[in-house]
Amino acid sequence: MANEGMRPAVSLLLFLNFCMYIILAIIGGWVINVAIDRGFIIGPELVLPAHFKPIFFPIGNFATGFFVIFAVIAGVVGAASCISGFNHMRFWNYDSLQPAAATGLIAWLLTLLAMGLACKEINIEGRNAKLRTMEAFTIILSATQFLYILVIHGGNERIVRM
Repeated sequence: MANEGMRPAVSLLLFLNFCMYIILAIIGGWVINVAIDRGFIIGPELVLPAHFKPIFFPIGNFATGFFVIFAVIAGVVGAASCISGFNHMRFWNYDSLQPAAATGLIAWLLTLLAMGLACKEINIEGRNAKLRTMEAFTIILSATQFLYILVIHGGNERIVRM
């Protein structure tokens, strides 16, 4: 039988994570759009600039490109895991726990990867306020997603008969 006492905590964490993952993906999409609009324009002579980076983001430092790409991927996968979690909230049994836990774990691991790149970007310095917001959301999401995984595993029990 399922432990019904954990449902309010799971629903709060799901709603919080879903909103934060959507905001993370939106800000990351904006940063990618700025990078495309203000990127390198190579003329007919095809001379690359001296410090050319394949992932060029004009509003940050050398770690920005990698951080933004992984943060957008983590945001999309995290929002999808929240949708799977909402389905688990609807049924609240062992069979719905498995996809919610699997997608939650994948989203958490991608968020940890983005958090590591965010820490590197913070260490290098030289970024604007929207990138700082993305970094803060990524660091907070790494903790709340982990808490969500713990709560959904603690909220379900399965009676195994031998």
